[in-house]
Amino acid sequence: MRLIWFARLSVMVAAIFLPAALLNAALPTPEEAPKRPSLAGQLLIASLEMGDPRFYHTVILMVRHDQNGAFGIIINRPMADRSLSSLLEALGERETAVVGSVRIFAGGPVQPEIGFVLYSTDYHRPEAVDIDGRVAITSSPQILRDIANREGPSKSLVAFGYAGWVMLVRGRAGPDLGL
Repeated sequence: MRLIWFARLSVMVAAIFLPAALLNAALPTPEEAPKRPSLAGQLLIASLEMGDPRFYHTVILMVRHDQNGAFGIIINRPMADRSLSSLLEALGERETAVVGSVRIFAGGPVQPEIGFVLYSTDYHRPEAVDIDGRVAITSSPQILRDIANREGPSKSLVAFGYAGWVMLVRGRAGPDLGL
């Protein structure tokens, strides 16, 4: 009787631990595990469960996403139209010959004093960051002058602030985009 009980116990223990052992053997080692894919160039859409009101109904274009952090621009929060000359003047430049206006977007709650221009890659800026081959980003005021002179990109979006978190990089906090 004890032999039958011991045999049944052994089968139950094996039934519990054998699948776990096989699963563990089948899992890749940390070196073999795939790296997390970057979300750069992807659109993130806030879910209805998003508790933070700053991101209610937002669509974010991810600019950078890596081990150092995430950086995106909210692209569906227009604030106002503003003249290009007033934008350049706010940047400390006097461009009296500049005409035209652009729609300004709230790019995110982080550092709303910093401006960015997302634009189509039919236009090139040497200091820009190419996001996905179709869209790039820069903070250079030159792009605003080029847009005013009709020498800029065919499509652009001007935003102030960003969404994301960035690790402390090179002794400073903030987006390390090389801009």
